[in-house]
Amino acid sequence: MTADDIRRILILGGGTMGQQIAFYFAVHGCDIVIYDIEGRILEKSLSGIRKIAENLIKLQQLTQDAADAAMGRISTITVAEKAAADADLLSESVPEDPQLKGKVFSLFHTLCPPRTIFTTNTSMLFPSMFAQSTGRPKKFLAFHFHDLRTNIVVDIMPHPGTDPAVVQIVQDFSKKMGLIAIRLNKENSGYVFNAMLDALMLSAQALVANEVTSVENVDRAWMGVTHMPIGPFGIMDSIGLDTVWKITDYWAKKTKNEQQQKNADFLKKMIDQGHLGRKSGKGFYSYPGPRYRQPGFVAG
Repeated sequence: MTADDIRRILILGGGTMGQQIAFYFAVHGCDIVIYDIEGRILEKSLSGIRKIAENLIKLQQLTQDAADAAMGRISTITVAEKAAADADLLSESVPEDPQLKGKVFSLFHTLCPPRTIFTTNTSMLFPSMFAQSTGRPKKFLAFHFHDLRTNIVVDIMPHPGTDPAVVQIVQDFSKKMGLIAIRLNKENSGYVFNAMLDALMLSAQALVANEVTSVENVDRAWMGVTHMPIGPFGIMDSIGLDTVWKITDYWAKKTKNEQQQKNADFLKKMIDQGHLGRKSGKGFYSYPGPRYRQPGFVAG
């Protein structure tokens, strides 16, 4: 198999990232199948994809004709056997549970053609945690996407048993799709960008959790010095506070880090109030029109 042979992509998990991945590859000419056991979830996925298309059209980053053509390449299926048929590449974005991921991959190993490359979009787990469960560890690696609405960076991270030839195929395919491919030599928590971003977010969380200063002051300091249009807490709102908490809490418990656990507990209070960030309309800021985008925010 070569990068040119990847034409049909199976998406497992039609949530926020699954929707973005599906639409991006559909726009770039791939046939997409999104699988879930529940039709209502698939309908929600299609609705989310339509909103992505509408926003890109409004921003004049995509024509109506191109959007219509891309939507025509996306299908949804509730029957696993049909979803797996003829898949060249599988992209998994199910919840961050290694046992669940392993179970899903194990099922699709029995259904997908031998040529199918299996990839995981996991944010916090190592592919080696469930590589053997995939049934094809040599053809399995992490293919991690950042927010495709704002950038086109992807991390390509093998586990110790990944065939280097498969890594190269995925890298070549990424470039063919117009993505910025960041290839890792080995497994690393947070890949590359997120490893740096996590350190920033943990520091920002600690400053507020320890009552050193306010959310706004942390963002003002970052934005004022770096001249960036958004600060750490604005970034967390964009990611989704439930996702940020899940990652923070997971590693806090795994490493028994007291400060990180304090940070996770601080985030959990927001989640318990239903404040999940931009997607819920309220997080550390209210949306649309968060304060950090308003004139004079940095000056205070």
